[in-house]
Amino acid sequence: MNAEETDYDLLYNPRMMVRNYQEVFDRWDRESERARASLDCYLDVPYGAAASERLDLFRAKGRSRGLVMYIHGGYWRSQDKKRYSFVAPALVETGITVAVVDYALCPSVQVADIVMQMVQASAWLYRNGPNFGAQAARLGVCGHSAGGHLAAMMLACRWPEYSPDLPEKVVTGSLSISGVYDLTEIVEVPSVNCDVRLTEKAALKVSPAFMPPATDAPLYTAVGSEETGGFHIQNRLIAERWAEVHREDIPCPGKNHFTVLDELCIPGTLLFNRVQDMMRP
Repeated sequence: MNAEETDYDLLYNPRMMVRNYQEVFDRWDRESERARASLDCYLDVPYGAAASERLDLFRAKGRSRGLVMYIHGGYWRSQDKKRYSFVAPALVETGITVAVVDYALCPSVQVADIVMQMVQASAWLYRNGPNFGAQAARLGVCGHSAGGHLAAMMLACRWPEYSPDLPEKVVTGSLSISGVYDLTEIVEVPSVNCDVRLTEKAALKVSPAFMPPATDAPLYTAVGSEETGGFHIQNRLIAERWAEVHREDIPCPGKNHFTVLDELCIPGTLLFNRVQDMMRP
């Protein structure tokens, strides 16, 4: 796109377009507090040495069929795992163990550092999930917005190069909701890049659209029909670039950048069902 003719803030900053986003956040906070109070969970479990490298793990009801790592959004610069415990209740009822992970935030770190934290968290869950009742070797990743970008990046990781004890396919599938895959676009978004501080070169290095998937693990994508144009552009791009592993683009009619995430928590919706699919052998 021609940056001189395009308002990238309107394309890529959903808080500018969704007036009641704070009401949605407040509801998520209330639902998350109830989830932590009612579910069998382990809070602030360290997956690394840094203070930001913590996760909340929610045990499945009955025998676990697999483990899903959920990565929150916030454009790599805001929010934390506590707001997103609400994704766990419906999934744990179906026998899925859920880990909601935290990471360090820009501008104190770079996006590349956050990517490596998610690699570390994935490896930790692969190795330690069975200690929390999760089925071994069945780790799916789900993320929203910036978390959707990070979820896709986990499918591009060459795991044995990170650690020789890991297999080629640590992650068995990924669901990316409202993700960003070409981060050179974010360089042009003043209201975001003021904190994220990406350069063109740095953005290319962390853009899944410009790297191959490392295995045949499937990628599912979704974007709300009411989202701003940038997220629809990104969604089409990764479907084209990763056609060999892109399993499905999941329609979410009537949903904006924030309400689309609610679909993950309602049994019977397409998003909820695709998480179930990722847990099948």
